[in-house]
Amino acid sequence: MYRFLLTPRWIALHVVVLLVIPAFVLLGQWQFGRFEERSANSERVTANLAAPPVPVESLAGPAVREDDRYRSVTASGSYDAARGLLVRRRPQEGRPGFYVLTPLVLADGRAVLVNRGWVKAGATADSPPEVPPPPTGQVTVTGRLRLTETEESSGIRERQGLPAGQVLLINLDSIGKLLPYDLLGGYVDLTEQQPASDPAPEPVPAPDVGAGGGLNLAYGVQWWLFIGVAVGGWILLIRREAADRRTEAEETGAARTRAARTEAEESAGESEETGPARTRAARTEAEESAGESEETSASAG
Repeated sequence: MYRFLLTPRWIALHVVVLLVIPAFVLLGQWQFGRFEERSANSERVTANLAAPPVPVESLAGPAVREDDRYRSVTASGSYDAARGLLVRRRPQEGRPGFYVLTPLVLADGRAVLVNRGWVKAGATADSPPEVPPPPTGQVTVTGRLRLTETEESSGIRERQGLPAGQVLLINLDSIGKLLPYDLLGGYVDLTEQQPASDPAPEPVPAPDVGAGGGLNLAYGVQWWLFIGVAVGGWILLIRREAADRRTEAEETGAARTRAARTEAEESAGESEETGPARTRAARTEAEESAGESEETSASAG
């Protein structure tokens, strides 16, 4: 009954199913791995945002560790407004604009870049935006520690020929070459400043930690459910094909039985019709034979 499973069409289906199952297993495992990574990242960032601020010098040496991203830090010094920069292509709430970067020179002569916030773009692509100046004198800032940007981490391509005082990436190595002092290994998104500035750039929103990879967990479960769908569909197709073939065989057998019965009935009818005729012919032949015998006997007498 199941010999049809060895036909080329069914062998091709078996191969497809056997390839799909391990593919779904691997895709599910990959999604579960992404869920774990994003959940760990979400928990780390949430903890860093909630942690009490620490001096920026304690975390931002030559480089900032990945685990210290968005850690709350403080710094005291004076802004070097003359060497401030604008970071292009930084939309906020759907509006095009710039980030305002200003070096904050610390007491030891080093500096940390402070992202003072966001300003909207000018009226035209070539017109500069209006940038509120930083306060003069000593200030104390609090903000979120960020890592240096690269083309790989940001997805933004650096290019030459930008207007003076503008950059595309907050890349500390490139920006540090333009400054007469050493930069710390990270920059700070400003959240609070004493004394405050008025007017001031709009604050940069806190990062959205999201659902911690909840979608990846759902996708992983979905891929593994597809395994059951594939196997169940495979079995269902086999059972349906076997049932169809069984029904077809039964119908063929019934048709043959009916044909044989009809043929037998027709043969029986023919026998009934020819039987009396044969009897009458035999009787006539016997009577003729008897008559001939009587004639022969009379002649002999």
